[in-house]
Amino acid sequence: MAAPEIHRYVTDNGLRVVLAPDTTSPVVGVSVHYDVGFRSEPEGRTGFAHLFEHLMFQGSESLEKLAHFRHIQGSGGTFNGSTHPDYTDYFEVLPSAALERALFLEADRMRAPKLTEENLANQIDVVKEEIRLNVLNRPYGGFPWILLPPVLYDTFPNAHNGYGDFVDLEQASVDDCAEFFDTYYAPANAVLTVAGDIDIERTKQLIDKHFGDVPARPAPPRRSFAEPLPTEDRHDTHQDPHAPLPALAVGYRMPDPINELDGYLANLVLASVLADGDGSRLQQRLVHTDALVSDISAGAGLFGPFEARDPDTFAVTAIHPAEVSEQQVLEALDDELDKLVTTPPDAEELAKVTARWTANLYAEHDRLVSRTLGYGSLELLYGAPELLFELPERIGAVTADDVSAAAKALREGARAVLTIEPSTPDQSEGAQ
Repeated sequence: MAAPEIHRYVTDNGLRVVLAPDTTSPVVGVSVHYDVGFRSEPEGRTGFAHLFEHLMFQGSESLEKLAHFRHIQGSGGTFNGSTHPDYTDYFEVLPSAALERALFLEADRMRAPKLTEENLANQIDVVKEEIRLNVLNRPYGGFPWILLPPVLYDTFPNAHNGYGDFVDLEQASVDDCAEFFDTYYAPANAVLTVAGDIDIERTKQLIDKHFGDVPARPAPPRRSFAEPLPTEDRHDTHQDPHAPLPALAVGYRMPDPINELDGYLANLVLASVLADGDGSRLQQRLVHTDALVSDISAGAGLFGPFEARDPDTFAVTAIHPAEVSEQQVLEALDDELDKLVTTPPDAEELAKVTARWTANLYAEHDRLVSRTLGYGSLELLYGAPELLFELPERIGAVTADDVSAAAKALREGARAVLTIEPSTPDQSEGAQ
């Protein structure tokens, strides 16, 4: 699709605004990205950023609990929020006639969410149940995004469990919530994006009407989460009472996603060459030819690409039969990386991978919700929402030598290996 005209400005209270008109259908997307993710949460409060995301849906000083849900759904819209390593987002997609309603709702909770003992206790229970469902009582729960970082990284922001420890969650107080809100949920620490069927001047007037009186507060200093590269390989083992087969995850450090974007994109292409589709190298070698694994994947970013600043993780995960050793899988992985170092992918293989990336990006961003969220996150992380429409060409410009260099960097750097061992419940930590 053709890149639309993008309008960017900053309000008097510091809110960054991205407007992207598209009148092809009578629908609008509204998102607010706050520059805080689980890497910013306080030590001793694991899971706090995600918990706070839940609290932002529990009413405000102007609206009772569940009013946000009712107003959006009553307009025929959809909504959600999500917590990422370096940002938290909230969004609505609804008919363009309901734009003002969405702006009012987002401004209202930016101004004063309802932080009460009752809401906090209720949402702690909700988050704990979510953890039980998605991590503690599920095969390979938390694999690899919770379990691999503490093997690869040393500092609390990079290594801790972003979903949260039950003890930390239970000790969270309303005062903690108020401090977190005051620190990170200022207009100057946020990006408002409005995309779709909008008139620019009318939308600016509505934004000023609803966000203009949100009190200005300074944005917190942006923290660096940088830490030294590991100097030797690391290994850890996790007992999983629900896993039917052993598994392993291999983690590597990658180029800075923001300041070394082209090197980062080469890692995205490398991941696809290795494990995207039946024709990929690791699928052919480890699944179809040697039958060493039943499943294998590779990716840049534990949550996907473009969701974090430096440092970010290149991860390879595999599930394998009990009779296959971890060392067999690692040796095959190393061998395939070595082949890429000495013999870059040929033109046909590279074109197939980059074409798939390009097609997937265009298909994803054809959806208004994805476009809206993409503009907001790219403005927040890169200061460049237009990058959304530049990425296909940038990925298409990755060369075979770039992929070879990315493979070489992985082989020369230290890595972390996490082993998942099936166990009986009394051998493991068990579910809480």
